[in-house]
Formats: sequence, C-alpha cells, structure tokens
Amino acid sequence: MHPYFSLAGRTALVTGGTRGIGLMIAKAFVEAGAHVYVCARDGEACAQTAAELTALGQCSGIAANLSSEEGVQALARELGERIERLDILVNNAGTTWGAPLESYPAKGWEKVMQLNVTSVFGCIQQLLPLLRKAGSTDYPARVINIGSVAGISAMGEQAYAYGPSKAALHQLSRMLAKELVGEHINVNVIAPGRFPSKMTRFIAEDEAALAADTAVIPMKRWGREAEMAALALSLAGSAGAYMTGAIIPIDGGFHLG
Repeated sequence: MHPYFSLAGRTALVTGGTRGIGLMIAKAFVEAGAHVYVCARDGEACAQTAAELTALGQCSGIAANLSSEEGVQALARELGERIERLDILVNNAGTTWGAPLESYPAKGWEKVMQLNVTSVFGCIQQLLPLLRKAGSTDYPARVINIGSVAGISAMGEQAYAYGPSKAALHQLSRMLAKELVGEHINVNVIAPGRFPSKMTRFIAEDEAALAADTAVIPMKRWGREAEMAALALSLAGSAGAYMTGAIIPIDGGFHLG
C-alpha cells in the first residue's frame, strides 16, 4: 500500500461498523494497517465482525447502544480502558423512519434526531480526550462523520426526519471543524448517496424500484464498496491531514439536481 494511504500504527473507532457503509470503512482501515474497533448494539454481530476482520489485520468489537447518553458514556469508558489515544473516529451509526406526512410520529422524529445528531455530538464530546492525545501538527486526529446526500438535496421519500438530521450533522461538523482545528483535530463529512446497506435493502431487492432509483442518478448506478473505502482512506490518511470542515458528496452526481 502506498504510504499516503497507510494507517499503520493508528487506532480507529467505527460506530455502526458491523454492516453497510460502516463495515466497508472498517474493513478498509484494517487492511490499511489500523487497529479498528467496531461498535454496534448487537454484541454477537460485533464479535463476528471482529473475528472476520481479524483475518485481515487488527479488529476488536465493542457492544454499545448509542441511542442514549448513558450508552455513549459507557462506550467512551470502555474504549478509554483499552486504548491511550484515538487517531480516527468514524461516526457512522444512524437510523431512519418513513411514514406519510399526516401520520409521521413524534417518536420517529425523536429517534432519528437522537441517533443521527445527538449521539454523534455525544461521541465526539466523550472521546475528545483520546482524540486530543492523538492529534499533532503533522498528523491531526480525524473525525469522519457519515452524513448523507439527503442532507443536501430536497428529496425526502417520506423520511421527514432523516434529511434534516443529516443537514444538522453537516452543520455541526463544520462548527466543530472550526473549533477543534487549533487542537489538531480535523472534522469532515462523507455524504453518501445510494450504497448497499440495510437501509436501502428494500430498494435493492425490488427490481422495478431499483430501476426507478438508479434512473435519477446521473451515473445510473449505486456506489461500490471500493469507492467508499477509498474516500474514507483518503480522509484518514495523508490527504485528510490538510482538510477540515469539508462535506463531500459521493453519490454519482445525484446532488447536482
């Protein structure tokens, strides 16, 4: 691997790292030489993912429920007992909720905002001591937040809380980028369009729905694992050392309207 993309000797945490985009990124980081911690609510899934990725390098699993402040604090405590510094934090865990406008429930709104915005803020807040220990002028610590093209475009698909939650995450990331740059912590956002995941499985498994979905993407296809992995590696490696506050769409041109 070219040294520009090497993560040898680095430690990373990927929330929601047992499937979908989180797993794509976790795998890429392991292959690049990092010791990666993956967390998810399902402890069995964490253990299985860690076992599979350990065949490629170093990976450990931590069961954590990030839907509450207590869960975020518990994750930070456990991670602090295992490591002395955190070079890379990928906030990928998220959720959505779809329903007609007239019947969209407050509990759906609150659940999405809690996990997609509040918990991301909590993870950064609680893990700041470990990020501060890792950051330096030559190699700033990295926070990579997984936003969405839904936070840029106006297409909501009746997921009324999801787009606003991602737009809020984008703005939060820019605010934190400005505040933390002096402490050698870079904060950037990957804003994906369509990629294979649990959230998009219902489209992928419906031939007609998939055809209609790809028709509105200028590149006429969904994103691939290698493309997400390469972008995340760039932000975690040398390219990301001089970048902060960026919101990067990776969506086949969908955000162009």
